[in-house]
Amino acid sequence: METDALSQTVATTFADLGIAPELIAALAKQAVHEPTPIQQSALPVLRAGGDAYLNSETGTGKTLAYLLPIFSQLNLSQAATQAIIVVPTHELAIQIHRQCCDLAQNAGWPVRSLLLIGGTPLDRQVDKLKSKPHLVVGTPGRIHELLGMGKLKGQEVRTLVIDEADRLLTTEGAEVIHAITARLPGTRQLVFVSATQEPESARAIATLAPSLVLLRPGSSAMSADITHLYFVCEARDKARLLRQILHATQPERALVFTHLNETAERVAAQLAHHKMQAVELHAAIDKRGRQQSMEAFRSGRVAVMVASDVAGRGLDIPGITHVFNFDAPSQSKAYLHRVGRTGRAGAKGVAISLMTEQEVRLTRRYERDLDIVLHPVGLREGRLIEANAPTRKG
Repeated sequence: METDALSQTVATTFADLGIAPELIAALAKQAVHEPTPIQQSALPVLRAGGDAYLNSETGTGKTLAYLLPIFSQLNLSQAATQAIIVVPTHELAIQIHRQCCDLAQNAGWPVRSLLLIGGTPLDRQVDKLKSKPHLVVGTPGRIHELLGMGKLKGQEVRTLVIDEADRLLTTEGAEVIHAITARLPGTRQLVFVSATQEPESARAIATLAPSLVLLRPGSSAMSADITHLYFVCEARDKARLLRQILHATQPERALVFTHLNETAERVAAQLAHHKMQAVELHAAIDKRGRQQSMEAFRSGRVAVMVASDVAGRGLDIPGITHVFNFDAPSQSKAYLHRVGRTGRAGAKGVAISLMTEQEVRLTRRYERDLDIVLHPVGLREGRLIEANAPTRKG
């Protein structure tokens, strides 16, 4: 029977939640001083070993909500893999692995973590597994492959995290997750993480963990710190309008979303042609190129990244002030995950969608499904101004 712990958090500290002083000091080095609501809810449940579903809006600290309990319970004297974190994309795996490394280094703990993703030499990963990492982070295909080969040992795994669960537990993806779970001890803890809940993934989760605790502090899927705006224009004018808005808003760090890889490539090239530095992130770029784009954007060397939906899920890049929907998503869930890259952890953010007259009807869907308000805006003399709302059909 699933237990729902909804909005039952109280003001507390990491020390109150039993987190070790070294980890608290490590968090302080990352300017994290107080636990978020999802962390307050999750830490006691996960440290007690219970199965749980962490369901909270983007930017609320879900990654630390499961990493801190994992770190707290690692037996560092045991040369064995004790936790596996499965994620849907290379970028998210790299991000979480980096967070593991930073947490260990800042705490002064000899935690060995290993990144296991496809597209990289298998024999090199097999060789690194000989060091017996305490935890691994990776994509489902590669983790399943290494478990099947017997190179990734699952006998001592105590915690399996399925991050972006609503994406991994589709009909096809659930088979791989079931196969991974079957190779781990029956006593292992299962942790599912997502900003949304889908019926398909919920059914798969109920099969895997029928007695889990649903941790869902707060009821809004979207951060209240995001301002939602939209421009109405012809499709052929979107690239020009994007440049004008970037000039008008001067974002510190902006993420521009497109539907297709080739559109992302074209938009980035057009920005570069007009002396506006931008990097691309999409599936047509090789792993090294994607890492270079991420690093340039994360470090602040480049203020604009143009991405297909490969970047829309789970990535946590600090300081994103603006998200642009060059192509408006047809589903509210996609809007949520794209726009959730800004307005994180109490910071303010702006989401701007470029829409044709036919696409304007989508604003009503976003408003209804996500409990938000989108404001029509225009440009005048290089500044954003309020605009009259066009008729929204459907």
